[in-house]
Amino acid sequence: MSNILAELSQILAERKSSANADTSYVAQLHAKGLNKILEKVGEEATETIIAAKNVESGANKSELVGETADLWFHSMVMLSHLDLDAQDVLDELGRRFGLSGIDEKASRGK
Repeated sequence: MSNILAELSQILAERKSSANADTSYVAQLHAKGLNKILEKVGEEATETIIAAKNVESGANKSELVGETADLWFHSMVMLSHLDLDAQDVLDELGRRFGLSGIDEKASRGK
């Protein structure tokens, strides 16, 4: 399953460093800076929430899947912009695996 994330991370890194903003959406986002990328993450998060509520009300689940894909994609662009990638998130999830969510959250002091 994570092969897709690894491949996408590689593509995002390449487009960040060498793609033309006139022809690459990812390069356009990087050129506009972190605030624009965060705006897109927020927008996609909101659309994902709305889609989930719509599924609970009987809507087709494909809208939720599509919005979640958009959210993940833009989150990965954000990570790339900050010199991180999906593997960093997967490593953190791996570290948390087997921990109680309540205990893990308490260890962060939140």
